[in-house]
Amino acid sequence: MRQSEPVDTTKLYETLGVDKTASSKDIKKAYRALSRQHHPDKGGDEHKFKEINAAYEVLSDPETREKYDQYGLEGVDRGTGGDGHGDLFSMFFGGGRSSQRSGPRKGPSVNHPLKVSLEDLYLGKTVKLAVNRKVIVGDVETCKTCRGQGAVMQIRQIGPGMIQQVQRACDKCSGQGYEAKTKSERKILEVLVQKGMTNNHKISFANMGDEIPKMEPGDINFIIQEKPHDLFKRKHADLLVTKELSLNQALCGFTWNITHLDGRHLCIKTHPGEMIHAEVRRDGKLLPFIKKVKDEGMPSLGNPFVRGDLYIAFEIAFPDKLSLEDIAILQRVLPDPNIEEEHENEEVEEHFMEEADLALFGKGGAVSSANEYDSDEEGQGGQGVQCQQS
Repeated sequence: MRQSEPVDTTKLYETLGVDKTASSKDIKKAYRALSRQHHPDKGGDEHKFKEINAAYEVLSDPETREKYDQYGLEGVDRGTGGDGHGDLFSMFFGGGRSSQRSGPRKGPSVNHPLKVSLEDLYLGKTVKLAVNRKVIVGDVETCKTCRGQGAVMQIRQIGPGMIQQVQRACDKCSGQGYEAKTKSERKILEVLVQKGMTNNHKISFANMGDEIPKMEPGDINFIIQEKPHDLFKRKHADLLVTKELSLNQALCGFTWNITHLDGRHLCIKTHPGEMIHAEVRRDGKLLPFIKKVKDEGMPSLGNPFVRGDLYIAFEIAFPDKLSLEDIAILQRVLPDPNIEEEHENEEVEEHFMEEADLALFGKGGAVSSANEYDSDEEGQGGQGVQCQQS
């Protein structure tokens, strides 16, 4: 790799606060401390957190660390081809040299969906996948039809004595200007699904696409497709579960055993005397009653030691009917019981309620025929009797 000016090979070490001679153990120790300190969920700066993760990703791998020590950030960027930490030079120095691409054009990338379970995204997983790619066999030759231009001129007659010259892509070389024989090659790729990856996350294998004459091979990308889970719903690093309680459990307490994504058994319970409400009113809206278990959500991508929270949304199942004995017990125990008001039956009408549908609100009663007649009269052109003055 030819360099026209000195390159910076210390920035990543300075980001982690270690010397260039630091061991892998020292780098990992510094990364853990800094990532906890600067994590956005803990009030840290998001850009600083990304720099810390990018620095650790390069320096924790012996091969990329060697490239960085020799060529700097640009050397690492060129060698990775977009494996998750993106344009490192732009991240640490605000862009510049690495945005100017040199060398041959890059071929098209190929995207493959990769369906994974929520358990796999919690624990991490390595998947071996077979892909077929085209590789060039023998020498690359200039296309004789277009003479390496990738396009040919075509003459059309558009009228008597009138012709039109049109340029189109060469069919022989598909517009590339070069020809070469290719064969299909089967390749086994180990796809690392990291802890905390999210839906639509891209895992790239640089230059593993089809070989094209005089072009740099494109990338093979695996796009994470998160499968729905029977119990948990996910948003970023937080998890959500829904729990239905009886009225007895909501008032007197409950114990709930669940199996987490890593196989651990969690026992979730209320404090003595704690009650679960049916719903809460916030900003004029009725919302589900929510509790959470701290640090029992998903691991964070790049820093699995920091996890989100487990949120629980409650639904209260009220009994359909109570016996007179149960009612008497509840009236003695629960606050604010109903007080029967004395009244004369001849003066007050008693009514009992029945089930109703709010969608029928406003549709009760009968439609007046007089109102319909008046409405029709109003709709007849809006013309009334006019008086003329002489």
